[in-house]
Amino acid sequence: MSEHIPTYQLQAFATDGLGATEVFFPKYGSVKPQIPLHQRYRGDYYKISLCLDGTAELKVNLAPYVVTPGCLVLATPDVIKEWGRVSADYETLSIFFTKDFITTNNAATGKLRFFVTPPTHVLPLGAAEAASIASSFRFLEQKYNTPNAQRDNILKNILNSLLYEIGALYDQLPSELGRGATRSQQLAAGFRQLVQVHCATERTVHFYAAALCITPKHLTELVKEATGRTASEWIAEAVVLEAKALLQNPALTVYQVAADLQFTDQFAFSRFFKRSTGVSPVAYRQAS
Repeated sequence: MSEHIPTYQLQAFATDGLGATEVFFPKYGSVKPQIPLHQRYRGDYYKISLCLDGTAELKVNLAPYVVTPGCLVLATPDVIKEWGRVSADYETLSIFFTKDFITTNNAATGKLRFFVTPPTHVLPLGAAEAASIASSFRFLEQKYNTPNAQRDNILKNILNSLLYEIGALYDQLPSELGRGATRSQQLAAGFRQLVQVHCATERTVHFYAAALCITPKHLTELVKEATGRTASEWIAEAVVLEAKALLQNPALTVYQVAADLQFTDQFAFSRFFKRSTGVSPVAYRQAS
C-alpha cells in the first residue's frame, strides 16, 4: 500500500475550541496538535508566522530554510512542507486562515501577489519591521480572544490589514509579476497555482487550459511570455518535485511512486525522471 503526502485541514490545528472556520490564532503554550510535522505534508490553508525566539529548520518544496528571530514565515496551500530541528525555546506569533478567506476578499487578492508564488517562504525582517508586524499580530490575538457577536468580521478586517502590511514587505523584493500585472500574467499565476494542486495526477497542458477556460495554445503562449518558460516545463518541474519528495520516503518503492504519480508503469516514470533530472529514480534515491 503506497503512502501519500498527507494534506491537513486548518481544523486539525484548532485545539482550543475557539478556532473560527476561516481564521485561527493558536496558543502554543497550550496543548499542541498531535500532527507529525517533521514528516512531509501539505496544508489546505495559509499560515503566517513571526519568529520571536529560538530557531527552526524548515523545508518548503524541498528547499531548506533556517528560521531565526525576526523571520516572517509564509506557508501557502499545497506546497510540501517539512520541519526539521526546532529549538526548545522556539516561539512564534502565528495566524492560520483558509483559501476561502482570500476568495471572499477579492478586492485584496490582486494586490497581495506574494500569495501566488512567494519569492521566499522565509523573509528576514529588520528590527523596526519585525516590531511593527509583532504589534499587528498581538492586536489580532487580542481581538481573537475577545468574545463579540461580530468577532469573525472583526478578525477578517484586522487580518486583511496585516496582509497588506506583509504584502508591502514582499513588494520590496524582486517579483516576476511586477506591479500592475496584466491579464496574461494573472492567468499564468493561476496556472502555476493549479499545477501545485494537480501535478500529481494531471500532466497535460490541455487539463490546465480547460480549468482556466482558455485554449492550450493560448496558455502555452501566455505562460512563456510571463515566465520565460513553457507550460510543459512548469508541469514537469512540479512533477519532478513531487517525485523527489516521494522517493525520499524509504517505505515507497519506485513502482509505488510511479503509481502515485499516475504513470502507466515504472519504466515510463523512470524515463521521465531521468530526462528531467539527468539521473534515474534509483540513482537519485541512493544519492539523497
